[in-house]
Amino acid sequence: MAYRKGKGNKRKWMFAWAFLPLLVALTLPEISDCKTHPWHLLILSQHWPQTVCLMVNETCKVPPNINYWTVHGLWPKKAQMCNNSWHFKIENVEGILSELEHWWPDVLHLNSTELWKHEWLKHGTCAAMLESLNTQEKYFSKALELYQKIDLNSALKKFDILPSKYYMIENIENALVSFYEVIPKIQCLSPTGGGSAQLLGQIEFCYTKDFQLLNCTKTAPSTFVSENGRQHATYLDLSVCNRNRQIYYPPIEHLY
Repeated sequence: MAYRKGKGNKRKWMFAWAFLPLLVALTLPEISDCKTHPWHLLILSQHWPQTVCLMVNETCKVPPNINYWTVHGLWPKKAQMCNNSWHFKIENVEGILSELEHWWPDVLHLNSTELWKHEWLKHGTCAAMLESLNTQEKYFSKALELYQKIDLNSALKKFDILPSKYYMIENIENALVSFYEVIPKIQCLSPTGGGSAQLLGQIEFCYTKDFQLLNCTKTAPSTFVSENGRQHATYLDLSVCNRNRQIYYPPIEHLY
C-alpha cells in the first residue's frame, strides 16, 4: 500500500511540473519582450485624413466632423510585435474612449477598434518596456498627450500652411522647424492620375524615452494591414516628400 501511495504522489508531482509553465504564464503580468526588441526613440505620427482617404480610393470621403490632423500612432523605432499574446481590450481605455474617438479615429471605417488593436499589438507592446507606457491606458493616453502638446493643426495655421494651397517642402519644413526647433519628417503621396503635385500626407515627430523632442530621420513606416486582413490604408505609398516637386495640401471632402 505504501508503495502504491508513493507512486501515486510521484505521478501527481510529475503532472504538476508538466503544467507549471502554463500556470506561470497565466499568473505573471503581461510584459514586453524588451531584450529581442530594443528601441531608443519614439515616433509620434499624425496624418491628414483626406490624403489617407485618397490612398485607398480616389472618390473616398472623410467622415463628418473630422477636419484636422489625426493621430496615426506612437511607435518605438525599429521595434514591432513584442508580445503577440497581449491583446487590446476596449475596456482598458474606457476612461479616454471619447478622446480616442475624436483625435485617433479610423478615418476609413466607422468603428476605430481595429485601428487601436493594430497599433497596440504592433507598437504598444514594444512601447510598454517603459513604465510610463506599460499599460494600454498609459500608452494611448501618452500618445494623446503628446498630440495635444504638439498641436500641429494650430502650428500649420500660424504659418499660413492651409488646405487647398500649394507649397514646396521648404515652406512647410521651415515653418515647423521654426515652431518646434526640431526637424520633423514630412511625408507625401506621390502624384496620381497624371498630376504633377504630391499630396501632403503624414508628419512625424521624434522623442527620446523621456519624451523630449529631437530631430527625426527618414525611415519609412511599414504597410498597415489589420489582423483579419482588412486593409485600412497602405502607407507603403507614403514617402519623404520630393524636394523638387510642389506639395498640394488637399481640402477635406466629407462623407455627408
